[in-house]
Amino acid sequence: MVSVNPFTEFRLACAKILEDALKRLFPEVAVPFVFEVPPSSEFGELSSSVCFELAKLIGGKPLELAERVAEAVDFTSYPVVVGVKAAGGGYVNFYADLGELAHSALESVSALDQEYGFVKSEKPVKVIVEHTSANPIHPIHIGTARNPVLGDALARILKAWGHVVFRHYYVDDVGRQAAVIAYGYEKLGEPEPEGKPDSFIGRIYSITSCIVEIQKLKKAVEKTGNQGDEAARLMRELHDWIAAAAELELANPHLFAMLLDKISKDKDPEARIAELNLQYERGEKESVKQLIRRVSELCLEGFRQSLNRLGVSYDSWDWESDFVWNGDVGRVLTRLGETPYVFQVGDVIEFDANRVVDDLGLRQLLGLSEDYEVPSLTLVRADGTTLYTTRDIPYNLWKFRKADEVINVVGMEQKLAQLHLKIAFAALGRVDALKGLRHFAYNLVSLPGVKMSGRAGRYITLDETMDEAVKRAYDEVVKRSPQLSEDEKKQISSLVGIGAIKYALLQVDPSKPVVFTWDRVLDFERNSAPYIQYSYARAGSILRKAKRKPKKMNYALLKEPIERDLILMLSKFPDVFVDSAVNLRPNQIADYCNSLADRFNSFYGALPVIRAEPRELSDARLALVGAVRVVLRNALGLLGIEAPEKM
Repeated sequence: MVSVNPFTEFRLACAKILEDALKRLFPEVAVPFVFEVPPSSEFGELSSSVCFELAKLIGGKPLELAERVAEAVDFTSYPVVVGVKAAGGGYVNFYADLGELAHSALESVSALDQEYGFVKSEKPVKVIVEHTSANPIHPIHIGTARNPVLGDALARILKAWGHVVFRHYYVDDVGRQAAVIAYGYEKLGEPEPEGKPDSFIGRIYSITSCIVEIQKLKKAVEKTGNQGDEAARLMRELHDWIAAAAELELANPHLFAMLLDKISKDKDPEARIAELNLQYERGEKESVKQLIRRVSELCLEGFRQSLNRLGVSYDSWDWESDFVWNGDVGRVLTRLGETPYVFQVGDVIEFDANRVVDDLGLRQLLGLSEDYEVPSLTLVRADGTTLYTTRDIPYNLWKFRKADEVINVVGMEQKLAQLHLKIAFAALGRVDALKGLRHFAYNLVSLPGVKMSGRAGRYITLDETMDEAVKRAYDEVVKRSPQLSEDEKKQISSLVGIGAIKYALLQVDPSKPVVFTWDRVLDFERNSAPYIQYSYARAGSILRKAKRKPKKMNYALLKEPIERDLILMLSKFPDVFVDSAVNLRPNQIADYCNSLADRFNSFYGALPVIRAEPRELSDARLALVGAVRVVLRNALGLLGIEAPEKM
């Protein structure tokens, strides 16, 4: 019989057996219990500490109670359970019939194939996963690439769980950064891109930022009379920018010279940048709207090229400026202004977030300690422009009109901004939405010896990283499989190189930083996408060499410890999947892939498969290999990593 979740069925059988025994032995006592996985296979597949709790209620020694329970259980109606024993100081351990469990798991994998493991949610909902949302001012670099990789994996997992998932990209085209790039692009006469559009825009942005900052800092130093601590601080900052300018000039001599000439003739670049920023946000001048939209679109076109290569796509591209121009931002400001939580300091409008938390009793819901004071949020600056978080409020309200849950994939450094967003929701009467508004936070990516800065133009782009990964993968594929055709080598190298980057960004817990090193990313021998992909290809090779489909399987012959480990892992994949979906843990899927590959390679190295005797054992092992292959493919697919047939 096909089982959607083989190990859960074993767990449910154990629960029924234990519950019935407890009712017969202790009808007057109701004791809740849970199962744990024992530290060693000698203690079975599941264990319960219920007798320790029972001893507290009725007296007696836990071990003696456990022995009574073990003697009283009746598992004759559950063929998957082969034994129940008391052990330790009072544990009740349950043993699975591995032949029955193997039959259930392997036959289910074969029957369900591409759907195996993907247990469906009992309450499917509409979910928006907003991810990437990189500012359209320079190419996506390896430091920011973790966002689209994580966001895409979350969307895949939630969709496999049965939810209706929409992938959204929020185009941050309002604010000073957009005005800076528009200023530089305008100075150049709005040229057509040279090369990849996001790279071209990125060069303009970095050079423009650098020249403008140097001019601004020079004026600030002059005002100090070059005296005192402030002057010293400004000089250090100025020297950093001058060093960055030298790097940019060396890399882009013609473009640097043109921008330096144009910007140097402008008496007050900051005034023009501020003017562009204000005019764009207010939508006052069509020429300014067209200018910043054009620059943003050019950069986004480059993003699409890079992300398509990465295997990441979106259902909606949402423009920040649209929510300003259509009046949504203004209406939210008006509604907040009607609450007692908005106050004014000069021309600056502030939001008293801490008072909202206390008045509405939100500390427990938001996970805030009693002594934490939430800083106020600036809604509107003195010049009349709004802040990013202000504009984020109507955007997220809009998302809840289209979905039941919203997941914002945003870096850990935006923790306060995401908290302010939730508190603003509460002030607007949307406390009901707080549980469905989730901040999926992640830590930074670093490269040893590289200090990245978008403004200073110091970064390694995602495109460069993908090119290098594919090149290194190609060299490894040529070395390992010289017999492959050139087309096969290139195709496999692309899958392996791109998969290696994704896995490196996914397998680390999102709360921890990723240190990106090539020897780690493209390690074919352990814990990497190439290692897992190679394991998948090896399983396929075994099945092809067998030249037969297994038909005479006797799963009871799978008695070796490594076979037991594989059977249990395969049967538990649905559990791992559900946990990763509920708790938004794509790294758990990555860990599972690596562990399954480890155990499969140990199995392959220790035991014959095709030549195993008798034939029923060989066929059972072939079925085991086939199941490993299916589950590795399904699990990698959740991470957006393709599994090549050959390597």
